[in-house]
Amino acid sequence: MISENSSLSGAGRDKSQPLSVSGLNQSARYLLESTFPSIWLEAELSGYRPHGSGHWYFTLKDKKANISCAMFRRENSRIGFEPQDGMQLLVRGRISLYEPRGNYQLIIDHMEQAGNGALKREFELLKQRLWHEGLFDPASKKAFPESPKKIGVITSPTGAAITDILTVLKRRNPAIEVIIYPAAVQGAEAAPRLIQALQTANRRQECDLLIIGRGGGSLEDLQAFNDEALARAIAASELPIISAVGHEIDTSISDFVADAQAATPSAAAELVSPDHGGEQIWLAQQRRKLIQLIQQRIRANQQNLTHLSSRLRHPGQQLQQKMQQLDQLTFRLNTFIEKNLQDRAKKLTQLQHRLTSHSPEKQIAAKASQLEQLNLKMNFAIEQKMQQKKNQLARLAEGLNSYSPLSTLSRGYALVTNEKQQVIKSSEQLTSGQIINIQLAQGSASAQITSKATQQLEAAND
Repeated sequence: MISENSSLSGAGRDKSQPLSVSGLNQSARYLLESTFPSIWLEAELSGYRPHGSGHWYFTLKDKKANISCAMFRRENSRIGFEPQDGMQLLVRGRISLYEPRGNYQLIIDHMEQAGNGALKREFELLKQRLWHEGLFDPASKKAFPESPKKIGVITSPTGAAITDILTVLKRRNPAIEVIIYPAAVQGAEAAPRLIQALQTANRRQECDLLIIGRGGGSLEDLQAFNDEALARAIAASELPIISAVGHEIDTSISDFVADAQAATPSAAAELVSPDHGGEQIWLAQQRRKLIQLIQQRIRANQQNLTHLSSRLRHPGQQLQQKMQQLDQLTFRLNTFIEKNLQDRAKKLTQLQHRLTSHSPEKQIAAKASQLEQLNLKMNFAIEQKMQQKKNQLARLAEGLNSYSPLSTLSRGYALVTNEKQQVIKSSEQLTSGQIINIQLAQGSASAQITSKATQQLEAAND
């Protein structure tokens, strides 16, 4: 393989011994892996596709280019977040080539989000530099008084940290006097204010030791306590300092530089007010020294391991190629099964449609629709017939109204009746002095007969 690879650059390679595709891909993979054994890359995640095997496949891209990536289950199981498309990532890996397809790709062994990643890199670089300068050396740590009478606290006067410290001290040793040196603990001005408060405490020399810290927060929130100037100010302090930053899982540069480190502000208050004198402080200092020695040994071993790993090609790389090939075949099998199921489902739908078209239910539905149309026509005919009868009734009513007494009265005639409500049709029915009733079209009246003329009425009737 090496001899083939070394001769790839020769333009005059013997045509009688051409390379095979697999040989070319194998040589290209060796060249890539030996040239780029480990690189860091910051880019945007795209096309994230977790496989059923637990391996991850996706693309990293910037504005001009992209690269295919794979991260196998053993490595991605250590990632503490779920990748999402569009996420900005910082990854470490090696350049390789997937031989069956000839695809150039990045095999990733470490991943973190880019924002926190930059802060973490700065944190690690500063920690390495200060460690090499001896600022973490246990021999340089100052001892604490066994029974401090005055304790200085550098923190925000309105934060939860000062409340926790005062509560613990009041419970364990109310006689201890607390002097607060107020300072911002978050933001761009926090580190200069913390340094200023630390210098003030050292200048006044009014307390036996100092606690510097704050409550928990994100890596950005705790960034002031990772400031290099603050770390050097803590190391230069004449007063012993306990660093109490964040929660138990949080670690800051000030924790390494300070003379002692407490997991929380409450723990720092307990440390300086022990129930058994200064024994716990001494134990804490010894524990701190032991932890630092262990960390130094681990760090040295890690550097040695990294150096050896860069020279050793892990046999798992070939296994990763096979695992990736298995994932590709699994994906193709799943795609084939899914397409087959879709085709069968489509055919079943067609058969169901044909069955439905010959179903009695469809004929019943057609007859029901026909019956509904006949009902509509019948109802329409009934409505037309009723309308005709209404019009005929209206005409008859109009003719009847023309013969109505009320209609006659409305033309100026009157209806005359006697006291028994009998209609007077002739003057012969009248007597002198008789009272008659006269019904008009509007209203009525009474009259008394004074005279009658039969001939004139007859003439009028004629």
